[in-house]
Amino acid sequence: MKLISVIVTTYNWPEALRACLESLLAQDDGYFEIIIADDGSTQDTQDLVQTFKSQSPIQIKHAYQADKGFRAGTIRNKAVALSAGDYLVFLDGDCIVFSDFIQKHRRLAEPGFFVPGNRILLSQCFTQKVLQQHIPLHQRSAFFFIGCWLTGKINRFLPLLTFPFDFFRYRHPKRWQKAMTCNLALFKQDFMAVNGFDEAFEGWGYEDSDLVIRLIHNGIKRKEGRFAVPVLHLWHSHNSRDKQSENYARLMQRLADDNLIQASQGMRQYLDDQNTPESL
Repeated sequence: MKLISVIVTTYNWPEALRACLESLLAQDDGYFEIIIADDGSTQDTQDLVQTFKSQSPIQIKHAYQADKGFRAGTIRNKAVALSAGDYLVFLDGDCIVFSDFIQKHRRLAEPGFFVPGNRILLSQCFTQKVLQQHIPLHQRSAFFFIGCWLTGKINRFLPLLTFPFDFFRYRHPKRWQKAMTCNLALFKQDFMAVNGFDEAFEGWGYEDSDLVIRLIHNGIKRKEGRFAVPVLHLWHSHNSRDKQSENYARLMQRLADDNLIQASQGMRQYLDDQNTPESL
């Protein structure tokens, strides 16, 4: 495995995206690219991306689509179509990573497996403080986060610990629950084999679970990333969940059908027409 492609999903929150990108540009392992998967943000976000593109030593690409509601799966497919790496790491633009994030994902990568990491949630007040005061959380020590946990600024501390033994990482090879694209890694060829995200999942909910279920149906197993690659997830209000029930019903149908592997409308369309939008 050589180049890693980090797919960063964002929508109209440039302050959070700035913190996310700053943490990515502070990585110990610098052999990766960043593709911003922009689900229809306004000019403020596009200006921020352009600034980072012009100053970053890491290549940054920008996949953009018009704002037609929550279409995270669609823009992630378009972003993957722009990617040049052999390995994909999906990350949300409201997440902050530590300096060994890429290094540890590279270490965990193994043919035949996908790797879901976990997250630590910040409180609303602490999130506001971090963004307003530009606090570089990715540079803070474990002792700092112990204090944050004790004072209720983060919901837990244990994900920051590193577990030295790998046997537990293989205990649940077919578990699809709690594998989310705020921190999920897999080989690009495995993503392409299932035709990426199914764009039938519009509106909030379960497009990432559907991807993982189809990966499992195709023989790709879960390798646990807990106690290795946590992210810090900034607080935000919930997206509209008016499509949640519909998406969940579709997910249950997928789960029941072991032969269902391919997304009905997935990423291959962007490889065929070579028309994936990218901002200037």
